[in-house]
Amino acid sequence: MSDRKPIESWLTDMDGVLIHEGVPVPGADRFLRRLRDSGKPFLVLTNNSIYTRRDLRARLARMGLDVPAEAIWTSALATAQFLHDQRPGGTAFVIGESGLTTALHEVGYVLSDVDPDYVVLGETRQYSFEALTKAIRLINGGARFIATNPDPTGPSTEGALPATGSVAALLTKATGRDPYFVGKPNPLMMRTGLNLIGAHSETSAMIGDRMDTDVLAGLEAGMETFLVLTGVTQRDEVDRYPFRPITVVDSIADLVDLV
Repeated sequence: MSDRKPIESWLTDMDGVLIHEGVPVPGADRFLRRLRDSGKPFLVLTNNSIYTRRDLRARLARMGLDVPAEAIWTSALATAQFLHDQRPGGTAFVIGESGLTTALHEVGYVLSDVDPDYVVLGETRQYSFEALTKAIRLINGGARFIATNPDPTGPSTEGALPATGSVAALLTKATGRDPYFVGKPNPLMMRTGLNLIGAHSETSAMIGDRMDTDVLAGLEAGMETFLVLTGVTQRDEVDRYPFRPITVVDSIADLVDLV
């Protein structure tokens, strides 16, 4: 195996890496400060499609973490970009929040429940029986099924919440149609993010707390991968997977000196 090239750009997950259950992870502020001071391109990625970039910037700022809006890349933005590339100016029936609907509007999509090109499923805390029934009927009627991410659960201060992957499974069971997931671990989300900051996978690193999304996405995109143990995946679980990160560290604080 050839030696990896020096890391010139950084991609990092948000939940479980920079913050955990609404609280900053110790060292996250120092890591972000070092990135800004270094001038190296960086991107904060999240499979959460609920919020817009501006929303997330404000939420992080309230926790003392300074991340420019343009340095945030969400599964909602990646999904909108994918649909724009596939079918510019299309139509979609959307189950999701403002992060997803805003992203679709910004690429020129029209939201409609009348013969849409796509049914797009994202994260929301307001799943309704009526909306799910409409989605099932539209998919059965020929609409293509897209989901922002495959995460079965999401974090909260009260514990795990059902997330997009779980609801997608419900729609698949009802329609017999599998969705195309755009968010991590799809390397498409990583590649579009890298292009956004003018970076190359051979000189980029991915930091995450999940083996099944963050690490897998980084590996498949050809990036150096770091697993932190401040989120979902614990050290004794790493060997259960048929792939490994390049490095496992306790937290993002251990990576400050690598920037």
